[in-house]
Formats: sequence, structure tokens, C-alpha cells
Amino acid sequence: MNLRFVEAFHWAVSLKSVTRAAEKLHITQSALSARIAALEEELGVVLVDRRDKQFRLTVAGQRFHVLAQRLLEVQRQVKEEMGSSVGRPMALRIGAIESVVHTWLTSWLQEMRASQPEFELELTVETSPVLTDQVRRGAQDLVFAALPAMDASVRTRALPPMPMVFAGHAQHHTRARYSLLDLSCIELLTFQRGSQPHQSVLELFQQHGVPLPRMHAISSISAMVQLVEGGFGIATLPQAAAAQLARRVPLRQLATEFQLAPLPIHASYREDPTSTLTESVLASALDYLARNPPAA
Repeated sequence: MNLRFVEAFHWAVSLKSVTRAAEKLHITQSALSARIAALEEELGVVLVDRRDKQFRLTVAGQRFHVLAQRLLEVQRQVKEEMGSSVGRPMALRIGAIESVVHTWLTSWLQEMRASQPEFELELTVETSPVLTDQVRRGAQDLVFAALPAMDASVRTRALPPMPMVFAGHAQHHTRARYSLLDLSCIELLTFQRGSQPHQSVLELFQQHGVPLPRMHAISSISAMVQLVEGGFGIATLPQAAAAQLARRVPLRQLATEFQLAPLPIHASYREDPTSTLTESVLASALDYLARNPPAA
């Protein structure tokens, strides 16, 4: 039995789509369909119900998928025991929000390369809704986002949340302490509408009965910092990002009489029975964050 055919069947089932499975395995859709057809011919049963456009398994297909996962797990164990995968590059598609990119992502990746020499990175930087949708569809292997991916076939781990601060221009915003009333008179830059940082700022002003400042929704930390540099207003940023950026640009954290709600971070991934790479990379990130927690 050709295990490449078994792997093609597994990913079509896991992703509920021949098209997405083909993208995952970097083959054409027709090639993946041919692999499943060859597997059906060898087994002498129909695995996939092709009577409508929606991907459905037959009863035989459901039974075989359980066995397919076992076969792929044994294949992975054999490769690890015999060392057949040593030295082979293994690409992992990772997605991250900008808050992660501007804080711990680079230093963690630098450290991880020593323990994962076969690792190759394909990095996508996007908003949380886009990333969680991509990992659900199988377009990403592992994502770090402010939202968990709500899907039965995707696993999610909560990571340490990021403390958030107000950051202003070092020469323009020089008060020793800012009240909410002070901030209500300054234009405010925060993340996209509906995001957790955007909502937490709205709630903060509403809870204290202070008029809302003019708010601008910006999806990019780099863009927010450039606008602050240009005297456009103040920004809500992860504290660790503000501290790092302040070394290169005239940015300072503003002392306030209150605290912003921290930014939650979740790691979401889809299990791969053919490789432990995703789990080991996530374990490396968890270990790094345990030793280097976000600034408090």
C-alpha cells in the first residue's frame, strides 16, 4: 500500500476538501483525486461519497480513516527510529499577528533553530480572524493569534497574554501621568475595529464615563508607530513592542492612572500524524515564553 495515497486520503478527510488537501501537500487537485481513487481500487471499496459537491465519507471511508491515521503514525515512528528524516528540510507554515512579530517571535526563532536544524519557515503576518480561518482551512500549520481557532479538528493552546500600554511621541507627550480625561483630548490609534484592543479601549472610557477620543483603527503596528512619529496621536501597543521600538524611534510609554486589558494570545494548529514538527515547534515556543514572559 502506497502511504502517499494514504496521506492524501487523510488530509482530504481532515480538511474536508480535496482542494485544500492538494494545497497542503503541494500537488494538483487531480493528482490527489487520483491517489484516493487508486487507494479505493486497491482496497476494493468506495471511500468517498461523490454524489454531491460536499466532501463526505462512506461508512468504509470512516472506518479506513481510523486505520489510515494509525498507518501514518507508524510511518512517522519508523522514520524517527531509523533516522531517515535527518537532514531533510521540513517547511512549516506559521502565521502570526503583528503583536507577536514585534515582540518575541524573532528571538524565539533564533533560539529554536539550534534544536530544529531541519526547520524551514514560511511566515505569514495577518490579522487574527484571517489567521484562524487559514488554520481551519489547512492553509497554515501553526498560528499565533489573539483569537482561538474554533474548530473540532484544530487544537488551541493559550499563551501568556501581552500587557498593553499607551505610547506617545517622546518629545510631544511629556506629562508625568495621564488621566482618561487627558487622553480623551488626544487622537487615539488602536487596532482594527472589533479587535480585543479596540473593544477594551471603548469599554475603559465607557466604564469611567469619560468622552471617547477620536479613534483611528489601524491594523499595522508599523503604521501606528509612523503616525505617532508624525504627531498624529498616541497608540495602544503591547508593552514589549513599545519598549523595543523606543530604542529606534522617539516613542515612550505613557504613565496612566489605569491599566489596559492585556492582549490574549492563542496558538492554534492541526495535528499531523506524519510528523511531530508542529508539536515540537509549539513546545519550543511555550518553553521560550515560560523563560521569557511578556513584560508586566
